[in-house]
Amino acid sequence: MADFSNIRKEFSKIAQLERDLNLKQLQINRLLNITQAINNNVSANGLFNMYSSFLSWEMGIKKMALYIKEEEQWTCTTSIGIAEELLVQDISHLLPTFTRLNNLLENEHPLIQEFDVVIPVRHKESSIAYVFIGGFGEDDDMYSKVQFITTITNIIAVAIENKRLFKRQLEQERLKREMELASDMQLMLVPEQLPQNAVYELASIYKPQIGVGGDYFDCIEEFDTSKMVFCVGDISGKGLAAALLMANFQANLHSLLPVRNSLDDFIIALNEALFRITEGERFITFFIAEYNEKTRMLRYVNAGHNPPYLVMNQQLHLLNKGCTILGSFSPIPMQVEVGEIHLSDEAMILVFTDGLTDLKDDEGNFINEEVLQDFLQKNESLPAQVFNDALMKHIERFKEGEAYPDDFTVLTCKIFK
Repeated sequence: MADFSNIRKEFSKIAQLERDLNLKQLQINRLLNITQAINNNVSANGLFNMYSSFLSWEMGIKKMALYIKEEEQWTCTTSIGIAEELLVQDISHLLPTFTRLNNLLENEHPLIQEFDVVIPVRHKESSIAYVFIGGFGEDDDMYSKVQFITTITNIIAVAIENKRLFKRQLEQERLKREMELASDMQLMLVPEQLPQNAVYELASIYKPQIGVGGDYFDCIEEFDTSKMVFCVGDISGKGLAAALLMANFQANLHSLLPVRNSLDDFIIALNEALFRITEGERFITFFIAEYNEKTRMLRYVNAGHNPPYLVMNQQLHLLNKGCTILGSFSPIPMQVEVGEIHLSDEAMILVFTDGLTDLKDDEGNFINEEVLQDFLQKNESLPAQVFNDALMKHIERFKEGEAYPDDFTVLTCKIFK
């Protein structure tokens, strides 16, 4: 009888080993299926469904919640056996406290109380997933299950993270291509060559901070009236939004300038055109000058822009007459004052955006107005392009490798005697 009992025990052990072996084989097969699905680029939802089914059927898990970080927010992407009213509770503030596999028996949160353990998944020093597991039976080999669940969760979480990183890379590449296209289009809006003749010479420095920006400059020669008009504008903001407004600004300027009666009428009309677009939400600082080569009279309007400098016979003049910024008010809440200077001798005019005066060295010192004025007075005899080249060398020495904090534009105009 004893022998028969021993035989039954041996058969029972063999049967249990066979069941365990079959279970392991099923687990390995499902693991291979999931790996194959990842290789076949199955969607994230498809992987979550496979993961949930695996834990529920092959692993016998009764309660589970998997949290994945999506767009900087922790989201429960799949669950087993947990009421919806519990899952909607936000536990994102608690997740960083779980830095390793934790027993949850003493946790007081009503959702977390549903589970026995939490398994954090880390990738490159950061947590990318948390899986909460509960409902283990008394006869469960909890250690083995947790080890296998940890393995499969790592595989799923890393696959999802790779999908996220790949999607971000594609978006960055798309944005890069769009920015390059926008940069190319924006460069078409500013003059590629500026006039250089026996009467005047212009030269520019144009450095958008991120490829596109809100700085604008232009020069229009009106041969029938012996006039030359040049201008610089600085649109609030950066990037594509500023670039789009800049393109619209250029279109309005070119349509309104030929039909102007005077500079003040032109500024009033330009402001109205801008206000219709901006609705007061954005603004433009703007400087425009009109030089008549027959009368040698320079007329200008400064609409809230950094006052340009004019040097003639070593005397410095600030070109600060005008009005307030454009695009924020309708109508302009002040009279537009047109400045006038008769250029009796050779003169140099330096117009710039505030990106120039925002430049600083590694000690935090800015290129202030005194520095620019001194540089201009010392170099006023140079041709416009040579002056700009010297200014760029001075800027590079000054900032000592520091980045440009903003769009940066300089327009230099030399009026010959």
